Amino acid sequence: MNSIRLIVFSILLIVIAGCDIYGDDSEKEEKTIVFTIEPRLNMDDNGFYHLTLNQGGWQTLHRVSGHATYQDGTPAEFVWVEWESNLYWYLGDTLGYIVNQYLNNSGIYVSVDTSYIIGFNGMEVPTSNTISYSNASGEVNNMVAPVKTMVGDTLTITWYYSDGFDIRNGAIEIVLN
Repeated sequence: MNSIRLIVFSILLIVIAGCDIYGDDSEKEEKTIVFTIEPRLNMDDNGFYHLTLNQGGWQTLHRVSGHATYQDGTPAEFVWVEWESNLYWYLGDTLGYIVNQYLNNSGIYVSVDTSYIIGFNGMEVPTSNTISYSNASGEVNNMVAPVKTMVGDTLTITWYYSDGFDIRNGAIEIVLN
């Protein structure tokens, strides 16, 4: 008798596990993720955003945000968002340097050696981070960092994410002033 129950239970388990987890299409629509971008910049009449670059430094850091929600408005947590930018810059022959210092008997710092970090010549640097995840509130953040020589260029930021069914994407254009 126990073996019959075990067989019936096993068959039921296989049937239930093989069912569509979303059921009908209305349930599938409720699970679709909607992504809205919030670049935190002013938009002109032509639909371009504008970012003023800091000419006193090499890079200008700016956070581009967005929200991932389900169609019913609840936040979608742990959504993997991939980012791309169309602008890159190249490293010169050094990445920087390290100055070795010590404090002498008079309490004065003395530089004894400077080591240059070399071997990075020609490395391509993107102006955008490449991956981020949504938090418990559905918020997604991406840092962009164009450099001052890009003044007058248009930075295109493209994002990709999966809503569980399809790969979705979008893009914005940012004029670098």
